[in-house]
Amino acid sequence: MLEQLAGRRRRGTGLMSSIRQLNAWRHYQQMAWILRHEGISGAADRLREKAATALEPSMARRIVRDEDILRADLENPPQHLYAQPKGDETIWLNWLMTAPNAGSGGHTTIFRIIRHLEENGYRNRVYFYDARLTSIDGYVSALRNYYGFHGPVARFSGAMEDAHGVFATSWPTAYAAYSSNNAGKRFYFVQDFEPDFYPVSADRILAENTYHMGFHAITAGRWLKQKLMDEYAMEADAFDFGCDTQHYFNRSGPRNGIAFYARPGTARRGYEIGILALQLFAARRPDIEIHLYGEVVDTLPFPVVNHGLATPATLNDIYNACYAGLSLSLTNVSLVPLEMLASGCIPVLNDAPHNRMVIDNPHVHYAPATPQALSRSLEAIVGMSDFQPYSRAAAESQQGVRWEGAGEAVDQAIRRALSGGQGV
Repeated sequence: MLEQLAGRRRRGTGLMSSIRQLNAWRHYQQMAWILRHEGISGAADRLREKAATALEPSMARRIVRDEDILRADLENPPQHLYAQPKGDETIWLNWLMTAPNAGSGGHTTIFRIIRHLEENGYRNRVYFYDARLTSIDGYVSALRNYYGFHGPVARFSGAMEDAHGVFATSWPTAYAAYSSNNAGKRFYFVQDFEPDFYPVSADRILAENTYHMGFHAITAGRWLKQKLMDEYAMEADAFDFGCDTQHYFNRSGPRNGIAFYARPGTARRGYEIGILALQLFAARRPDIEIHLYGEVVDTLPFPVVNHGLATPATLNDIYNACYAGLSLSLTNVSLVPLEMLASGCIPVLNDAPHNRMVIDNPHVHYAPATPQALSRSLEAIVGMSDFQPYSRAAAESQQGVRWEGAGEAVDQAIRRALSGGQGV
């Protein structure tokens, strides 16, 4: 497969133009994904959103309703009653979430956890929250067919069924969870520090305010847990990332490449720094192929193989063709480094506490977030004389890393938090 895709190597003349432009082929891929998983109504919602942004950009970007912000009086918090589960009583959870985007890793993690909870006796409801959403039909189909969720699904319209627990899964949904008056202890499923998604702005303040709502946080990794406890005095538990070793595994075959998780449309993935590092690497090691995936990128000043939005099977092919992979995370770390490790591809990450605290693995290579240091780290891995046994050891380090452990940690955190129920 990689041999076929290698024909898509391209040369360009303007590095910064590639940073400014998102290739039309990427948009085609994303629309195809939306049509497959969300249907015509989902595609129509996306087109209406883009039209609204063009006509009224300052308001269209906001996916939280003004009335929910106005109802969220942090100085006069509501009392959300909840019941302590008794004996073998089924625990019901409501999950508030935005509609999934193409290749949404955050939604994948949420539904992995939900699946584990379902297998252990929980029942779950999903409520879609988005001020711009007019229909959920396509998204319901995506939940059924792509994420394997078969519980109740509804559009949030200001009220929910009573439950033992209510989960916000992003800062806009936290406003909905806070202002709704249904029973259920409020939880916050936190996968990243979302204020850092924005410059100094109203959106940044609105996102940060949700950490003052008194919710019990369950975080992806220890860095977020510590940050929310230390800086916002939140009650918090954490789960460690799992790794999908059914899709990601080491074939121990020949390698002649490096990979880069390229997301020019997502600022926190450090695309510009990564591309500059690869430019240095390509000049010093022109014999090594450079594979880009995540989004298709055009007009680079060095040859690459563009994979765009890739399936897990394709990603495993890419990783097994590569000595090393560059994955930059300027906020909480992604799942990419663990998946690279499982495939025997050595990850290079920017050195930062939010990365080291979450991924504590001796086969991860950390480097300062400069093009020069990242490029040197990639070169060092490619030049290792003992690469094959090192690669095998990296893959073996992931064999005991399972998503069942993450699900069990969330299950225990929920039960502990509900053990002191309040008066329903």
